[in-house]
Amino acid sequence: MSRFFAFIYGVVCYGIFFATQLYLIGFLGNLLVPISIDNGASSATGTALLVNIGLIALFGFQHSVMARPGFKAWWTNLVPKSVERSTYVLFASLSLILLYWQWRTMGQVIWQVDAAWLQTVLWGVFFAGFVLVLLSTFIIDHFDLFGLRQVTLNLLQREYADPEFKVVSLYKFVRHPLYVGLLLAFWGTPTMTLGHLVFAIGMSAYILIGVRHEERDLVQILGEDYAKYQERIPMLIPRPGKVHETVKAGSTGKAPSSMR
Repeated sequence: MSRFFAFIYGVVCYGIFFATQLYLIGFLGNLLVPISIDNGASSATGTALLVNIGLIALFGFQHSVMARPGFKAWWTNLVPKSVERSTYVLFASLSLILLYWQWRTMGQVIWQVDAAWLQTVLWGVFFAGFVLVLLSTFIIDHFDLFGLRQVTLNLLQREYADPEFKVVSLYKFVRHPLYVGLLLAFWGTPTMTLGHLVFAIGMSAYILIGVRHEERDLVQILGEDYAKYQERIPMLIPRPGKVHETVKAGSTGKAPSSMR
């Protein structure tokens, strides 16, 4: 694969990812998109439940399998290392696009908030969650996380080095602020339908399961440094406390909550 083609490929993958994430805001919020969580194809409740759970499971399976170090070691025998991250991002985006396309509406209302002030608060939680996700990626290294740094360095014929991470900003309060942001976005809604509830529960379960695997990988990569960080900083719910100092990001080039 030529360096220029690899760069274009990485940019295209990032563009698809960015559009997919923007669509997620509209999908969950039922805002300005043709198919949303409460406005799309419908099926009998049992069928819809099975289809939606299957879509969430497929999304989680893709993320979990392709994120494991063993799979990446095998995968980079087939694709160049410079585009490994971009390819992961592409497959993650495609799994979300499939979910948007095939999602089955389940419109039964579980709860409805009528008070205007409380609706505003819940919409604030929803949008704050996505802002928190975006900020978290830039604290880690947004362009490395989504593959652009790798293909750019490859284009310039510069050696890729794993980025160093420091316990700074949001990471002083929780180990995975990116996941906290996603959880806020999933649950922050004034109208919770059955379909939205299935999505929120399924994706939250994936996060809680996936983060355990990610933490095991980080302990193996960073060793005692990350183990001490785990002891002092909570995973998802903030509490007062001190933080560990600078640690090096081992061989994966990732900080906590990298979604790798």
